Amino acid sequence: MASDDVLVARAREWLAQDPDPETRAELKALLEAGAPLEDRFGAELRFGTAGLRGELGAGPNRMNRVTVMRAAAALAKVLGPGGHVVIGYDARHKSELFARDSAAVLTGAGLRVSLMAAPWPTPVLAFAVRHLGCAAGVMVTASHNPPRDNGYKVYWGDGMQIVPPVDREIADAIATVGRVDELPLGSAWETLTAERIVEPYLEAVTALPIGDARDVRVAYTPLHGVGGEVLTAAFRRAGFPEPAVVPSQAEPDPDFPTVGFPNPEEPGAMDRLLDLAAETGADIAIANDPDADRCAVAVPGPDGSWRMLTGDEVGGLLAEHVLARTSGDDRVVATTIVSSSLLGRIAAAHGVRQAVTLTGFKWIARAARPGERLVFGYEEALGYTVGTDKGLPVRDKDGIGAALVIAGLAAEAKRDGRTLLDLLDDQARRYGVHATAQLSVRVTDLGRIHRSMARLRAEPPRELGGRAVESADDLAEGVDGLPPTDGLRYRLAGDARVVIRPSGTEPKLKCYMEVVVPVAGSVPDARARADRALDAIRDDLAAIVD
Repeated sequence: MASDDVLVARAREWLAQDPDPETRAELKALLEAGAPLEDRFGAELRFGTAGLRGELGAGPNRMNRVTVMRAAAALAKVLGPGGHVVIGYDARHKSELFARDSAAVLTGAGLRVSLMAAPWPTPVLAFAVRHLGCAAGVMVTASHNPPRDNGYKVYWGDGMQIVPPVDREIADAIATVGRVDELPLGSAWETLTAERIVEPYLEAVTALPIGDARDVRVAYTPLHGVGGEVLTAAFRRAGFPEPAVVPSQAEPDPDFPTVGFPNPEEPGAMDRLLDLAAETGADIAIANDPDADRCAVAVPGPDGSWRMLTGDEVGGLLAEHVLARTSGDDRVVATTIVSSSLLGRIAAAHGVRQAVTLTGFKWIARAARPGERLVFGYEEALGYTVGTDKGLPVRDKDGIGAALVIAGLAAEAKRDGRTLLDLLDDQARRYGVHATAQLSVRVTDLGRIHRSMARLRAEPPRELGGRAVESADDLAEGVDGLPPTDGLRYRLAGDARVVIRPSGTEPKLKCYMEVVVPVAGSVPDARARADRALDAIRDDLAAIVD
């Protein structure tokens, strides 16, 4: 821990170069008050998970203009002059400012820059990297994090989020960047209009295997994010009726005033959407997260109440839909080590390979081997990428494209007098009930997560939910040919599994559970047995991780 004098010296050095009057005033007030500085200046945001993400504020352990300009200068050093970089941004606090600072630093370093003209979804940026033939892309977003956060996501020329060693090279280069007020800045970047990039993106996603049915009533929310305009345009172009949109959440608002957390997975986040769906008699309800790379789905049940589908349920439906509408034994589908095992059974039934990766779309998008085509990938956290026989138009999760395909699937089911719940029952009869659930423990002290993981490594449980723990794998040692990662996997008696890992983007310890139950009688009976088993496992997990 640095001394108070060292921290004050660091703060004054930061203050001298900070171009932002807001964070300068914030830091001056802290210095004048003699406030603690350890959290801001005793550490710095770590460049990982394809970039930076953290709370807004002054200091190297916060997201601010100095942090962003240093990251842009580091990216410029790794790329070298002459390359082309496309920059996008969402509607969060300071996103456009961070994007413009990045453009100034990159053009000042001799790179060509295309800066998007408006806040658009993350999948539009991921698409733009390859469409424009860029060397790299930058998206300023914190996705579904709380309002006080922002982030900086980097894509490489292949249109995918960066992975080692590129992320380490950028992190190392950040350490060599001097004062940002001494960086050469440029201003001759290109403004990328909707005609140049949103239109080609819409053309690509409306060519996905949507099917030919269009009679479906959709209720939708962008959760105060940037997805509304693009999703509505995509539905219109694809020939669907225009969705009914939650009025209070339709426009971008960086404060996300109607939700506690702007994440469709969080309790209460979908309440207004489900109210609208019931009022309008919708067949399906769809939500994007604020940067529209995730897609949440809810459907009405037989009793009229609405039920959220899990990411694994949507992933299974989309996988079967895509595999039925593509061809070739070179196809591959992919999901992560924490997602359901259902995808493997679907893949086997269609005669294609399933790849299992570490968590994160930077790994899913790279799942195909030479000579293979990735036609579908998903992660249980509501992220999906849908392809065609020509491959993936977006090599990252795409909440707009996924929404189009799930709407098409719902329209086909409706035409046949059925629902998505009926399709899920079909899969249960064919492959067994694959019931999944999560337990997340949000913390303010990150040390709690490290202590919990250390304790579980030292003393793995012998039983969970009345099922013997048959094997315990430390993912940090690398398993099944995967790179090492901080996580634990327990295989339980009776075809059940638990994976425990720290979140890569939020201060959470996350537990992923799965129970597989064959359908011998009715599907509801099998689901009830699976749910009881999950509840028992969850109760035991809560006791050992909290």
